[in-house]
Amino acid sequence: MELFKKIKAAIGLDTVENTEFRNAFLRCIEEYSNKSQYFYTITFSEIPFYNETIKKWDDEKKGEFVIFLANTVRNTYSSYFKGNKKLSEEYQMAFQMLQNMFRSKMKFSESTIITIYDIFNKKISDKGDTGIYWWPVSGFFRQIENSFPANDIPEKVLEILNEIISIKKHANSYFYKDQVKLDEKIKTYLHTYEKGEEAAKPTYFIGEDRFQIFANTLLDKQKEEDKKNWFELVALAQKTTGSKPSQKYLNDTKKIIDQLGSDKFKKVTQEWFTFVIDLKETITPLTQTYGEHEYTYNVIEFLSSLNSDAIKGFVWMSSWFYDNTTIQTISKLAERCFKKIPEKGPAAAGIGNACLYTLYASKGLDGIAQLSRLRLKIKQNNTLTLIEKYIEEAAHKLGVSAVEIEDLAVDDFKLKDYQLSYTFDDYKGVIELSGIGKSNLKWFKPDGSEQKTVPQLVKDKFAVKLKKLKAVQKQIDQTTASQKERFDRMLRSNRSMSLDYFKTKYVQHGLLSFVINKVIFKFSNATEECLAININNQWINNNYDSVDIDKFTTVSLWHPVTSSTNEVKEWRKFLLEGQIQQPFKQAYREIYLLTDAEVNTRTYSNRMASHILKQHQYVTLAKGRNWKARLIGAWDGGDQDTAQLFLPEYNICVEYWVNALNADDEFNANGIWNYVTTDQIRFLNSETNELIDLVDVPPIPFSEAMRDVDLFVGVASVGNDPTWSDSGGLPTYRDYWQNYSFGDLSEIAKNRKEILQGLIPRLKIAAVTRVEDKFVVVKGKLRTYKIHIGSTNILMEPNDQYLCIVPDRSKKDMNENLFLPFEGDNGLSVIISKAFLLADDDKITDKTITSQINR
Repeated sequence: MELFKKIKAAIGLDTVENTEFRNAFLRCIEEYSNKSQYFYTITFSEIPFYNETIKKWDDEKKGEFVIFLANTVRNTYSSYFKGNKKLSEEYQMAFQMLQNMFRSKMKFSESTIITIYDIFNKKISDKGDTGIYWWPVSGFFRQIENSFPANDIPEKVLEILNEIISIKKHANSYFYKDQVKLDEKIKTYLHTYEKGEEAAKPTYFIGEDRFQIFANTLLDKQKEEDKKNWFELVALAQKTTGSKPSQKYLNDTKKIIDQLGSDKFKKVTQEWFTFVIDLKETITPLTQTYGEHEYTYNVIEFLSSLNSDAIKGFVWMSSWFYDNTTIQTISKLAERCFKKIPEKGPAAAGIGNACLYTLYASKGLDGIAQLSRLRLKIKQNNTLTLIEKYIEEAAHKLGVSAVEIEDLAVDDFKLKDYQLSYTFDDYKGVIELSGIGKSNLKWFKPDGSEQKTVPQLVKDKFAVKLKKLKAVQKQIDQTTASQKERFDRMLRSNRSMSLDYFKTKYVQHGLLSFVINKVIFKFSNATEECLAININNQWINNNYDSVDIDKFTTVSLWHPVTSSTNEVKEWRKFLLEGQIQQPFKQAYREIYLLTDAEVNTRTYSNRMASHILKQHQYVTLAKGRNWKARLIGAWDGGDQDTAQLFLPEYNICVEYWVNALNADDEFNANGIWNYVTTDQIRFLNSETNELIDLVDVPPIPFSEAMRDVDLFVGVASVGNDPTWSDSGGLPTYRDYWQNYSFGDLSEIAKNRKEILQGLIPRLKIAAVTRVEDKFVVVKGKLRTYKIHIGSTNILMEPNDQYLCIVPDRSKKDMNENLFLPFEGDNGLSVIISKAFLLADDDKITDKTITSQINR
């Protein structure tokens, strides 16, 4: 009789129960209508009858109601798409209520399960995809698990489950990920039915990609007694959701790892992670025809979403470990996963975020040190915000500031006098710091004499130890490079510290003491202050007088904007005469002071306005300097952006406005504008969001913000592109290119000019080269050339004919053997390279150049 009623219900025939269910259903609609006129996302906690009555029905009655809801969905489906309001509300209520009920645990009879499946399995419409996965099949399976123990599944239910897993899967399908995950759950359930509770189901990586082949092959190579633990870990990893692991997940996986053995776990997972680090994305062009038109697009593959989820789970498990190899591997994995793939974005942001969590959660400070390094490498705004949040949280736990925890987290690598020694029997390998991001590996024989190559004994007998030594050398180089960048950023903050803190955390630190060499610090006490630099382990001023820093109480990095013009010049002279190269621009840092025009405009500066920038290059530069900037494109709201730089030490937010240059449809395949035009710079109080008068902005944040924006313009302006005018560019804006290419010098270019004036007399081309106004003038054998110091573009005398030379980046940097008072200036390198080339213009063989010279 009960089965007969279910059959009638399944085909929609009215019953007493159906009438009751209908009335209950309509009451829910009525009660929700009083709360909201929209049924797109229904909040069931706002429906009293559902919570007070329906949820209290017994499971069998709930099963009958589920059948009623499924039939209602079927009967209202077509009307919903036709726009019938009443039936549309019924459809949305029935479908969402069905999903909501399946989230709870209910026990159904076999006949109820069969009836529900029959409804799900029937085609609803000839239009659209209404296969079984359009229904909440995962929730349906949950009720089967609740209703029947795995050792007592009815035959008909077994047929249903086998039918579900036999459904063909399509990788491009919207439901593909859900299908594969559900299949694995069903297979586990059936495996228990066939083999019993104790038998571990073989669980492999299920996403179809190159990682799957590598990882599953490695799983198959594990010892039989270990496979059960590995399969359990993979099964748990496949269930990962959310941005952070639950403590239960971490505890459950730790128990299994303990049974397996942490060394075995780390060995295999690090092989998996290394495979992903080295994995290159594949780009496959596909062509499809629609009507009479052919469309070509790229299919980009890195990792399947299914395997990304599982890898994320294993990254979380690694938060239990804090050994150097694990931390380094997780850090490299994060960097790889946040690397952008063209037309897609970050390669695997989910895994990357898991890496950030693991670095934060691991015991000790090595993970924080890696977060600090990654903050200088990663460009995505939301990722940088997450890194800063983790560093802040870690600092709060230790009761220190975020800046202090970054100091504490810098590894000294046990360096002594900037060296680290390893012994290999009677041989010795010594890592010796030679520069920022550079070190030498020297080898010494048993008699103490130096050997230029790695001893054969070391290669043969100590291959593993040698590999570790080289890995440590690479880490040291990365650390000195990242700390240099951190100190450069620190100039924005005007950070002050006690002398004792400075000596303990910097001067006496094996690695940081090397980084701060040749950096100028300001020492002060209640009555006096002094600038000093550490040269050969001695603090001196720019007169070479020794400075006793112990009589001072506070220390800060010196910023030249806080000193007089004469004092800055004296320090620059000191560096040049002493051939002292600073690790970053400090004494030669560009200084930006408030102009009369900016005093008159009061709340904004137009100093960097009206430029045309290559958008992608500009945004990359902005993010590299910690500005929050985004690409804008040909879509609603994509006509402008305001880049922001937050300076919390001053409660200041700096804004730089840019607008889309909508000319000649200059956007790429993704709709991103190729060019933007620049507008005003403003300073706001970050707490009140009120504009700050420029005269009230402290000198350091004003100068640093202007310096950043000058860098964006100086590098990304189309005026710097020697090919832009001749390659098409934007015809309407050719005048801008000409004016910028050979116009007034920016502060960056003025600094470059000062260096060139001291550098050119020392070059072998000094006799034919001079600095004149805005140009480096080179008298060649055939013609005289004027290289603009700002844009590096060239004019030829006597008629100021433009000469287009595109620098060959593969050729040796002409700056390599020249002294510069700071590291790095690509424009300076380009100018010197062009000067050397044009001084011997009669020896140039490149026809694209000679045809212009001889024109």
